Amino acid sequence: MKDFIEQIPQSLFARSGKVFYSGRNAFATRSDLYVLGVNPGGAPKSHEDETIGSHTNDVLNLYPADWSAYRDESWEGAAPGTYGMAPRVLHLFAKLGVNPGTVPCSNLIFVRSRRENDLKSEMSNLIEMCWSFHEFAIAKLQPKAVLCFGKTAGTIVRKKLGAHEPNGDDFVEKNNRRWRSQAFENTQGIIVVVATHPSIADWTAPNTDPTHWISKLLGRNAVS
Repeated sequence: MKDFIEQIPQSLFARSGKVFYSGRNAFATRSDLYVLGVNPGGAPKSHEDETIGSHTNDVLNLYPADWSAYRDESWEGAAPGTYGMAPRVLHLFAKLGVNPGTVPCSNLIFVRSRRENDLKSEMSNLIEMCWSFHEFAIAKLQPKAVLCFGKTAGTIVRKKLGAHEPNGDDFVEKNNRRWRSQAFENTQGIIVVVATHPSIADWTAPNTDPTHWISKLLGRNAVS
């Protein structure tokens, strides 16, 4: 874990945000899946005590090795695992038959903002600063697929990994809006999954649930 922490830019340690959405076990061994959102949400002033440095220290020294933000962290005062997109991500992990504490999860950018657009002026710079961590993680963990929440993260990760070739069938929601999730592969065989964002799309609802499609991409059978 300390090797991963060394990849985090020291200049970001004092800013509100977080790097790890899963604990030490998730970053200790190879994983079929590496999960990336865009950046931590919430108002920085409301979370000014949760800096990238302090949260990283908690993950390393305080939280259980099996910790998962999606399962174990309380968001907006709700019971852990019940608020926002957490139940939808946990639904995916359940369908894949994996323990949330074993799936390495992070964000493309480590700095917190209420809205993605709030970081517009420095987004390009932050992406470059944070990418060395993700590059290191992908090399160490050797995932079959990088699952990206939404098109912003997906487009950038595809570019960084050179994933240009469509891989398999797309998943299209069975409703009037027909939102599409897609997968692309690079020359090393890494699949970049550009999924609907679980903060908006309800992955637990049958018509908008991409989990069987993601399972297929990973060569798994979804758990019934």
